[in-house]
Amino acid sequence: MDIRQITPRYAVSPQIDPEDIVAIKAAGFTTVICNRPDEEVPPSHRADQVAEVARAAGLTFHVLPLTHQTMTPENVARQRSLIEGSEGPVLAYCASGTRCSVVWSLGQAGHLPVDQIMQATANAGYDLAGLRPQLTALESQGGV
Repeated sequence: MDIRQITPRYAVSPQIDPEDIVAIKAAGFTTVICNRPDEEVPPSHRADQVAEVARAAGLTFHVLPLTHQTMTPENVARQRSLIEGSEGPVLAYCASGTRCSVVWSLGQAGHLPVDQIMQATANAGYDLAGLRPQLTALESQGGV
């Protein structure tokens, strides 16, 4: 498991295993968001399998599968709402953590300076330089 902190309340990870839930809870996370579509993973790692283990451990679990086509303003707003509504730290996962970083970044545009967004994701190991023009445009519009 490769958890990368974006903020004190939001971290991302590549695909997790159901067996990782114990360590995720021990690390202090209260909410897990699956941003990976089930079509990308074997049955043992599909959202419902991970959700069952997470919920049994007392974690909140949300499914918001994202692709290039579904990275819509509505889904960006939904991810932001799930993060804001969490009672504690959130771990979001996908294939590599990149989609989770992108959706967080888009949701922060207009709320945080673009440089701060870019620095937070870079510190976590995600180079989202190509996203800067879109973040700047969203910032000028007041965000999503």
